[in-house]
Amino acid sequence: MIRRWREIERWIEDAAEDERTSAYPMRPLREVLAQRQEVLRLNEELGDWQAITIKFSGEVLPRDRSTAFKGAMFAAYPGDLVFSKIDARNGAVGLIPADIPKAVVTPEYPVLISDAAKLRPAYLNYLLRARHFKAALTRKASGTSGRKRVTPEGFLSLPVPVPELAEQDALVTAYAAAIERANKLEEEAQAIEVAGSHAFEAALGVTTPPPLPDRPIFVARFKDVERWSHDGILRCAAGREAPKSEVSTKPLGNALLEVRHGCSKGPSKKATTLRVLKISAVTKGRLDLDEHKFIADEPALREQFSLRSGDILMCRTNGTLAYVGMSALVEVDIDDMIFPDKVIRVRPDLSEIEPRFLWRLLQVPAMRSQIEAAARTAVGNFAIGGKDIKALKVPLPPLVQQKSLVQALSDAVACAQTKRIEAAALRQSAWVAFEAALFTAVEETTK
Repeated sequence: MIRRWREIERWIEDAAEDERTSAYPMRPLREVLAQRQEVLRLNEELGDWQAITIKFSGEVLPRDRSTAFKGAMFAAYPGDLVFSKIDARNGAVGLIPADIPKAVVTPEYPVLISDAAKLRPAYLNYLLRARHFKAALTRKASGTSGRKRVTPEGFLSLPVPVPELAEQDALVTAYAAAIERANKLEEEAQAIEVAGSHAFEAALGVTTPPPLPDRPIFVARFKDVERWSHDGILRCAAGREAPKSEVSTKPLGNALLEVRHGCSKGPSKKATTLRVLKISAVTKGRLDLDEHKFIADEPALREQFSLRSGDILMCRTNGTLAYVGMSALVEVDIDDMIFPDKVIRVRPDLSEIEPRFLWRLLQVPAMRSQIEAAARTAVGNFAIGGKDIKALKVPLPPLVQQKSLVQALSDAVACAQTKRIEAAALRQSAWVAFEAALFTAVEETTK
């Protein structure tokens, strides 16, 4: 769109945002908001006043403050709008929540109150997140690069759609109802997934181990300790080193063809015809093939560190204990990718154990307890080895039962995922409908 210079309030790159109109009256915020300037004189003690921080998502949270306040401070109360002059254009605009009854802010955070006869705080809260409003707010920022600010005057000059109170309530109610339905779908998804996991564990006769005591405790003499690991010693002392199962239990090594550490050769700085996984490709519990680097393509590397359908990859070492031993399933042969030295490849014996069953089994709490007990620490990292993996005691029902159990669990996970996708789509469509009710593109109104 071409405009004349005298029609442009200020020149910035973002000013090319398409114009929009609304079915509701467009009014500058100054007509529905007023600045609260309740000055507080606080010394070193906050008393019952709470310092806050505003996330770029618009969420307002309490914040611990170790340094004393200096100069004049300002009060804000639930329902008040607060924004950061510097970060408003990034989304740092929000309402004080009900659980912060008395907030205190610096002069860099203007406080605005809504006119109760014209504006509902709930409607305002959603309006602040609308794409068109955020774009208009960005265009109000002025100053040097990296230090652009939004002044109270600039903020209050922003035109926004202001429906009648009843219409504001209707818009908020419709959106909130959709969000409530989405939340219920996610609750249902969680319940289905938990029930599926519990059924899987119950059929194997394993139970979730109780949490470790949150305190240091001396439990053994050094000569009786195989390796030093506080968690490991605690778990063993408490009898939690293995799942208690009515299903026959065997060392995992009896059901494996091979346990192999990954390639220790460094990655290539340039793209090659051979990829090597990053450790992050495994730690999520599913194989993420996008997490990779490149490595020199050598036939020996392809042969030794190949990835075949049915392989289980386990994280060998990590600074976070919960990631050590985390597993991912290779579902198809991958000809142009190998695995690194921080990952261990476990190749199941298909006559003894179903790969998908093993992958799921390694992630149940009873097995995680064994893995974490076996992990040893060095220079801030936890690690397990091939011997630790082979020594894991696992319940091994017949193959037919393994396949049946893992299929039931996979069905539960798939059903839960479907509900989560439905919930996400419902949230998205509800928000699109809310924005569309407020702002309509100019070109649409002229058709």
